[in-house]
Amino acid sequence: MAKTSKATERQDYSIRLVRADEIALLPDIEMKAGALFADAGLQDVADNPPADLEYIESFRRAGAVHVAVSDRGEPVGFALSGLLDGAGHLYELSVDPAHGRRGLGARLVAASGNSAHARGVRAMTLSTFRDLAWNGPFYARLGFRELARNEWTPGLHLLHAREIDIKLPVERRCFMRKEL
Repeated sequence: MAKTSKATERQDYSIRLVRADEIALLPDIEMKAGALFADAGLQDVADNPPADLEYIESFRRAGAVHVAVSDRGEPVGFALSGLLDGAGHLYELSVDPAHGRRGLGARLVAASGNSAHARGVRAMTLSTFRDLAWNGPFYARLGFRELARNEWTPGLHLLHAREIDIKLPVERRCFMRKEL
């Protein structure tokens, strides 16, 4: 009987809110997920440092960090979400590529949306690359639609300015929205 690697073994995953003792594990997941951008010709994006722990902790305190956890109890993906201009906003979604293509990203987005909806929010927004398969097309399959510039809220304009400041290729970026 052939042995299977850890990456190909069948695993069950759960989605839940992050625990305080798991915050320090999330930047490593972000770096692994970010490496995919290098393969897409976006080395500068791949080289960006991960979010700092205080930033992630601020989302945890607000009850807005969902993690995908393997059956071994280890976080393998996460979503940071919060409120922006009266809508839920997905600030980050990262899944360790070794655990990718198993629906974890979709489940994390759904958990973020469900959490926002439970708080009375009726829409979710995000910023993403429109042309990368695991970005714009992925979110479109989940029911998000690209916003025209005249639909942007003040907060989205501020996020756009921030993306310019950190030298993201904004011509490839878009904001998307989904009604909850």
